[in-house]
Amino acid sequence: MEVNQLSKVERFEDLIAWQKARVLPKAIYQITQQGAFSKDYGLSGQMQRASVSIMSNIAEGFERNRPREFHQFLSMAKASCAELRSQLYVALDVQYIQSDEFNQILNQAQEVGRIIGGLRASIDKNKQE
Repeated sequence: MEVNQLSKVERFEDLIAWQKARVLPKAIYQITQQGAFSKDYGLSGQMQRASVSIMSNIAEGFERNRPREFHQFLSMAKASCAELRSQLYVALDVQYIQSDEFNQILNQAQEVGRIIGGLRASIDKNKQE
């Protein structure tokens, strides 16, 4: 999404990045509330917080209504996306989740990261013009 299109967006809920990021917490909460995973409060809680952080940072940055700050919050959201992906590997390695669940959520997180990266690049491009 180009920044000139972004300026037409009035609510963070209309951002595709936020809409896609919204799917991640639901998936994370579902897997972290099952079996042995539900008893690992450290990993499950951290994954829940990371997944919520992605969509929260997109929303907060957008609402600040300043491109530089939005860019900074998108960077934090993208970093939370990477954190979540890393934690998914731990969950897979300790057999809290199966490879099909891992692949599905990992693909979603990668897609969200790409969309956030594109939005961030668009803001950069606009700042240079």
